[in-house]
Amino acid sequence: MRYGPNSSRGARTTEAVRRAIQLRQESVRAAAKRYGVSPTTIQKWRDRETTADAAMGPKEPRSTTLTPEEEAIVVAFRRHTLLPLDDCLYGLQPTIPHL
Repeated sequence: MRYGPNSSRGARTTEAVRRAIQLRQESVRAAAKRYGVSPTTIQKWRDRETTADAAMGPKEPRSTTLTPEEEAIVVAFRRHTLLPLDDCLYGLQPTIPHL
């Protein structure tokens, strides 16, 4: 099986199969048997406008960087308390929730 840029290595259908699923007029049950997938999968691909896999993960990625001000707070806290990093994390989370 050849994997394109929009297909997952774990996918049981290729883009060509997905297109055929969308275009064929056979019953959901018959299509599921023909392609070796569940009726739910057939219905999913028939309901979609495209044959590309849906994106995985969060719809809006969260930033994992600190602002310069937040970084200064973290460094000052660590230097002042000399606590282990885990304890610094727990101590700073009320002030910087996205830590």
